[in-house]
Amino acid sequence: MPLPSDKIGKLYPPFDYAVGREKVREYAAAVGETNPLHFELEAARAAGYPDLLAPPMFVVVYCSSAFMTALFDPELEIDFAHLVHGAQEFRWEHPVVAGDEITTALTFAASSERAGLRFDTFETVSRNQRGELTCTGKWSTIIRGEE
Repeated sequence: MPLPSDKIGKLYPPFDYAVGREKVREYAAAVGETNPLHFELEAARAAGYPDLLAPPMFVVVYCSSAFMTALFDPELEIDFAHLVHGAQEFRWEHPVVAGDEITTALTFAASSERAGLRFDTFETVSRNQRGELTCTGKWSTIIRGEE
């Protein structure tokens, strides 16, 4: 299983995501959120937000296009038949609300091999339309060797 170590540091084109009010509601309902800040505009505004507040893990919605570009990058030679999710780490900064336009940049950060497994790490940086950092993320995948 080849290690794409010569691709470490590769930066992918940024992706823009317009955060919609109904997407925030749909996501919040899908993950079992009950906080009215995710559903009721009046509650969100009363709490000081200009629109519905996106749940923290909404980050997977606005980062997914950037992440998928790397996963389908032929230069990384990712074998999907042997790919499993490793881990995710996030650091949230400025809250995301409906109406925000989030731009996410992704970097191929690391690749290593241990016990016949390939471990890849990707990093994302997301900012809103005002340039405020909303979230940084670390996404890890594991590629199992041939069986």
